[in-house]
Amino acid sequence: MASPTVRRSTNRSQSMLPSWRFKRLPLLPRRCGAWLIEVSLVVASAWVPFSLGEYARLHSASEPVPLNPFVAQAEATIAQTLAIPVGDRDRTVPPLTNLLWSGAVVAPFVVAGLNLYSLTKTGKTQPKRWFAVKVVTATGAPPGLVRAIVREGIGRWGLPLGLAYTIWRYSGAFPDLSILLGLASFLVLSENFSARFNSRRRAWHDRLSGTTVIDAAQPTSIYSDHVQVLRRDRQAWAESQWSEEDAAIAAIVLTPEKGWRGQGLWYWMRQHPGMTLLIVSLSSIALVLGTFVGTQVYVQSQANRREFKQQDNQVFLALVSKLTPTSPGAPDERQGAILALGTVNDSRAVPLLVDLLGQEDKPTLIDAIQQALVSSGPDALPYLQRLNQSLKTDLESLRYGNNEKEYKLLALRRRATQRAIAKLLTIYSGQVHAADLNRVDLGRVAEGAAQFTLVLDQIDLSGVQLKSAILAGASLQGSRFYGAGEDERWGTFDDWVTDLSGAELKDANLTGAFLGNALMERTNLIRAILNKADLSKARLSKSNLSSAKLVAANFRQAILNHASLTGADLGNADFSEANLQAARLGQASATATKFQLANLVRSEWQGADLTGSDFSQANLQYADLSSTQLAEANFKNAQLQHVSFRNADLNQVDLRGANVMGADFQGAIFTPSSSKPSSQFIQLAPIASQSGLFKGVNFVDAKNLNPTQIAYICAQGGRHPQCQ
Repeated sequence: MASPTVRRSTNRSQSMLPSWRFKRLPLLPRRCGAWLIEVSLVVASAWVPFSLGEYARLHSASEPVPLNPFVAQAEATIAQTLAIPVGDRDRTVPPLTNLLWSGAVVAPFVVAGLNLYSLTKTGKTQPKRWFAVKVVTATGAPPGLVRAIVREGIGRWGLPLGLAYTIWRYSGAFPDLSILLGLASFLVLSENFSARFNSRRRAWHDRLSGTTVIDAAQPTSIYSDHVQVLRRDRQAWAESQWSEEDAAIAAIVLTPEKGWRGQGLWYWMRQHPGMTLLIVSLSSIALVLGTFVGTQVYVQSQANRREFKQQDNQVFLALVSKLTPTSPGAPDERQGAILALGTVNDSRAVPLLVDLLGQEDKPTLIDAIQQALVSSGPDALPYLQRLNQSLKTDLESLRYGNNEKEYKLLALRRRATQRAIAKLLTIYSGQVHAADLNRVDLGRVAEGAAQFTLVLDQIDLSGVQLKSAILAGASLQGSRFYGAGEDERWGTFDDWVTDLSGAELKDANLTGAFLGNALMERTNLIRAILNKADLSKARLSKSNLSSAKLVAANFRQAILNHASLTGADLGNADFSEANLQAARLGQASATATKFQLANLVRSEWQGADLTGSDFSQANLQYADLSSTQLAEANFKNAQLQHVSFRNADLNQVDLRGANVMGADFQGAIFTPSSSKPSSQFIQLAPIASQSGLFKGVNFVDAKNLNPTQIAYICAQGGRHPQCQ
């Protein structure tokens, strides 16, 4: 009875391990397996909560709240490091998204920290336990904190990733992230697989930190032999580095009779007292002279600065004194003083001019103040923006009052701010990327003495903040709203992106404008002209483009979910890979328009003209295409589940490879009507009996197909139970 008991006690540590560990796999594959799982756990700890947060952002019905500043800062840091466009820090998200995204930032550090702590104390992480591998020092002990940090933070990750980033950043591959990912993966894997070429199977990070990886599943005797080998190797290496000169130095140092003699600075100073005194004296003199000369230079520079400031102050005060003169020539003197204030190098000039503009009641002086503010440069923009908002509020309060004179005066002051802002943006085009013009009123005024129309054609407005600004009726033809940033590279973290979210652009002319990547969520673009404009990757969620002109516009990869394009002209526009989920496009004209790979789930198209449009590989599940003109449209490989084609014109539509499960074809027309006369000069050719436009399409689960439609489907190669 004793023998079985002893055997169970001896092999207890092995019996607790999973059986698959004893398949005699080599140590190197097990090391790689443990490493891959460690990396996967860290990545998953960030990816899973981020994905859940993104899902909550798109589907949650909760009231949105501002994005967590911690998350926004982390996003900005990552974007700056990897040279990717940074998101809008001021955007709102559901509370659950804030929570999950905060977890996505913190969780990787927690998982990595726990792995590092376990490695420090036991030489194992949980994946290493699963694969029966252990990290030890030459004495067989766990690595400890310092060795673990050197091994993981410097050897395994720091140096390979740092080298990959340096090569990527300064070799011309920047900002292509695929190259960075490939280069980093290659260097990290190469560093880990360097163990394959070492006799002791030690990777470079093991040699740097003085550790090695052993087989934890081996019996204790084998483990002890391995440690002894490591100790002998370490001792042999130390002896090989011990030269005769080292032995001689050691003999001198360790000889008790001669004592210790330092070879540092203090020893040299004791041996050369005269030279030491000379050096100290010269250094002291140089220090005193340097201090004296530096003090004199500083004092003189401060004196000159005070003198110049005093002169500027005198000029400023002299001009201010002329603003309220009592002489008969007061208006002329005031006008001259106002214009001169625009050229004075004094920080008080611009606020004073803006205050004067808010109080002046003479039209000539209002125009003079406007000119002075333009002369003062872009520094006047923040003050003009605030005054413009204040005047807008005052005008709205007097709109239905009886004080017509005061209303006209306020309108003239507002026009002065509008003209000054427009001139500054024109003169300093491309130099005011960080200008804050949110909620500014630059809308067209067609009546009264204060008529104004904003004209900023061919102007660089990239990076200008125009959130909730009023730009109705503005002419912005060919203007640029997206720039490459200071690094002059497109698609990086410092790109200049104009924010037009919530802006009023009704009836604006944006023909040929470059609005790529622009922020235009909830923007009002009713009847706007955007022909040939570039809006690729622009964010237009919930924007209103009803009756807009979008002929030949570029909307590739743009986000237009829940947007309204009712009655818009989309002829020859490109919406490839765009997100138009739940968008409203009723009565739209979209002939020969591209919608390849677009997300059109639950979109509404009632009465739209989609003749010749390309919907290949697009997702139109649950879309409403009732009463639409779809002649010669291309739906190859499209997702058409539960789409409504009621009363739609499907003449010569290509459905090859499409999924029409649950699609409703009630009243749909597959062939041209012979009874309806045509006014077209060029008539469509008759359809061949075997054109193959429905070849292989499964109509088994389609709805409301009548016998005529089924016969046509069968003739075109479609599949249906009634086809013979």
